[in-house]
Amino acid sequence: MAQTFLAIVNPAAGGGKRGKLLAPALDRLRAGGIDVNVAETRAPADATHIASDAYNRGVRHFIAVGGDGTAYEIVNGLYPQALNGERPTLGFLPLGTGNSFLRDFSDRGVEYAIESLLAHRSRPCDVLRLRHRAGVIHYINLLSMGFSADVATLRARRFSDWGELGYVTSIFLTLARFNRRSFPVRTAGDTTFDDRRCLFVTFNNSKFTGGTMMIAPKAQIDDGLIEYVRWGPIGRLGLIRNLPGLYDGTHIEHPLAERKAPQRVEFNLERPVDVMVDGEVLTLHCEELDVLPGALNVVA
Repeated sequence: MAQTFLAIVNPAAGGGKRGKLLAPALDRLRAGGIDVNVAETRAPADATHIASDAYNRGVRHFIAVGGDGTAYEIVNGLYPQALNGERPTLGFLPLGTGNSFLRDFSDRGVEYAIESLLAHRSRPCDVLRLRHRAGVIHYINLLSMGFSADVATLRARRFSDWGELGYVTSIFLTLARFNRRSFPVRTAGDTTFDDRRCLFVTFNNSKFTGGTMMIAPKAQIDDGLIEYVRWGPIGRLGLIRNLPGLYDGTHIEHPLAERKAPQRVEFNLERPVDVMVDGEVLTLHCEELDVLPGALNVVA
């Protein structure tokens, strides 16, 4: 019996330039015996509503067609309700501008994703749950604060239509401001909050961000842990010199870097801060982060 997936499509993914790849990809899946229904988003958060309604109707197999942000919206449509029901399965057709999550498994993008779907390859994946002052969000890639979130926020709010140039411009402007500050956190087992200034902190489920930046080289998607990476108040020149390390994972060997792998993190923030979550920019007053072990099946 053919598996049936609901493909939730973000037509704006990749700047809308890669839509021509969708029809051939769906044809290959259908030719391989996978029954695919399609739902298209029209506005932000549509994927969340579509996934939630579909799960309530009994749909359990989904495909995120877009970038990391599309997968993030789908995950937030499935949880927390899926915790009380059958575990859902999420596959990917990475047609967006950022597809960091799949980099843990392959750098072949769409081709690898199609092969995984056709081979019925799936594995359990942890879902990270963040409680903040206004509610709860869930994610499968990473949450970051500090420099990386500042770059993403600036790009999203001022240079979203500039493509790659907008990303580079945002990096240079953030370097110029270079706002190293404190994000007080306490990981499981600590007695006090760490309020030292830092360049950034990230709370990861998978290794990559920004497509090719290996921010958390020791992260595992199914270990039931939060991969916490912190880089202390390094200077501008130090950051520029060590920038290649962010792409091969060796930055965690820097004297100002540290990593932990807790099951729970508490925040003691004075006010909401800009964060980047699975490619999405939000402003949240974070309170607590924990793990839902193996809550999702991912096709990868």
